[in-house]
Amino acid sequence: MDEQPEAVQEPQDGAAPGGTAGALDRRAELSEFLRTRRARLQPEDVGLSAFGRHRRVPGLRREELAQLAGVSVAYYTRLEQGNGRNVSAEVLDAIARALQLTDAEHAHLTHLAKPKAHKKKRSARPQQVRGALRQLIDTLDGIPAYVTGRRSDILVWNRMAAAVFGDWSELPAQERNWARMVFLRPDYRDRYVEWDQKAADIVSYLRMDAGCHPDDPLLSALVGELSVKSEEFRRLWATHDVKEKGHGVKRMRHPLVGELTLSFETFHLPDDHEQSLITYHAEPGSPSADALRLLASWGTDATRATTARP
Repeated sequence: MDEQPEAVQEPQDGAAPGGTAGALDRRAELSEFLRTRRARLQPEDVGLSAFGRHRRVPGLRREELAQLAGVSVAYYTRLEQGNGRNVSAEVLDAIARALQLTDAEHAHLTHLAKPKAHKKKRSARPQQVRGALRQLIDTLDGIPAYVTGRRSDILVWNRMAAAVFGDWSELPAQERNWARMVFLRPDYRDRYVEWDQKAADIVSYLRMDAGCHPDDPLLSALVGELSVKSEEFRRLWATHDVKEKGHGVKRMRHPLVGELTLSFETFHLPDDHEQSLITYHAEPGSPSADALRLLASWGTDATRATTARP
């Protein structure tokens, strides 16, 4: 396995590199999330008749959403204004159904409306990766693999991941972060054929993280830094879209072997708080599979050549 730190060491005073420490406004997050989910639904989407040609609001009115959820307009209005105090799980379930939320969106709504007191303490812990997990990643010969933690931090990776994505050991620990790399490094923008989708995915993961850890100063600082430095990040952050890490296909431009089409799988690690193992593989017999074998045969030479300078 390539050189990696024992843990991502976080500032002891709560300050974050590239931004000001602080907390995300949970009430504002709840308000905007509900408003944007309501705005994307039209009356005909939920079986209601649209009266009049000109509606003054995009999507459903609050009155319509309250009717669908079986709550009073005043109650829903208070909730959309960010006042989730004492809201029951049953009411949140009804609102989630009315808004046609995905499982990830439903979980995000619950985190925003009913935060758990222990989350703040956990968010300050250094991110440790177990030795056995490191050994497992190292044994995945020919398979690019890495572990991510909170805030899209990259914690550990194997030699094949370095050959495909670049040698992250050459970066300071705080820069081994998918959000910073995707939005702030031109070489990563060029590397992804569908960069727009990769960027949207990263922001949606950060949104989920923000719902779980609204008091995380490092996350708040990261969002502030990217909002200042990247117009694309600001636009995507304002959508309030959320999703869980899952599986799919990524197409990448590799400086040595050309275009790669790789499937990825995400394995959530329940005993390792908020860490995920991500692996990549190519379809057997495909040009991408041949390219991965070629990169594996080149070893450290491929890793050095793959690492581009921004």
